[in-house]
Amino acid sequence: MIGASVAPWRSPRPAPTARAHSLTVDVRPSPLVLCLFVPIAFAPLFGLALGAALAWIAAAELARDDGPIVASRSFAIVAAFAGFVWLPVVGYFVAFHGDWSYLYVVAWRRVPSAVDLGLVLLAAVAVVGGFWGAVRFVGKRRFGPVAVLVVAPGALAIAGLSIAARRLAVSGTYAQFHGDFGTEPIGASPLGKGVLLMGVVLTLGVAWTARSLVTLGRPE
Repeated sequence: MIGASVAPWRSPRPAPTARAHSLTVDVRPSPLVLCLFVPIAFAPLFGLALGAALAWIAAAELARDDGPIVASRSFAIVAAFAGFVWLPVVGYFVAFHGDWSYLYVVAWRRVPSAVDLGLVLLAAVAVVGGFWGAVRFVGKRRFGPVAVLVVAPGALAIAGLSIAARRLAVSGTYAQFHGDFGTEPIGASPLGKGVLLMGVVLTLGVAWTARSLVTLGRPE
């Protein structure tokens, strides 16, 4: 019968087969995890350690001052350092090398400016907070807890820097880093010059602050 015949020029339809699905597992760290290890996140940790270390240096002055901490000369010096040295240094990298500051985890252009400002201010407040937290131990001559306040956040920050060393070693934009084009070693880039310049500024700022605190502690 014609209705039951199959036209010879038509190939038979292949029988349905089960579609193979490949199961892949992404073992890369999520952006949320990587955000814990970006340079802007290291700044508050270093700030806490630095503030506690400055309180240790100011031990002699703090032992003689019975008034409120916020009214002391040592507090004023540390606050000046946080506002006029530490904050501008941290803010420089966020403002001019944003993708590097966020470790190429997110595109800096997508980060609201309020977040940038909040993180930079947090870094500055951390210095004062570290100083404030260590003062009560310094006043009681209990330097063990002060050492913990210096070492613990500093060690966490250094560990984060070690984990992120490969990303920190290159300069470029978010697109360049993820597209594997146009990046350059940090030492041969404007970012490297900025790191050197800010390092000098920070070193001089820390030296001036420490010297001022030691001078305050000397007997008159």
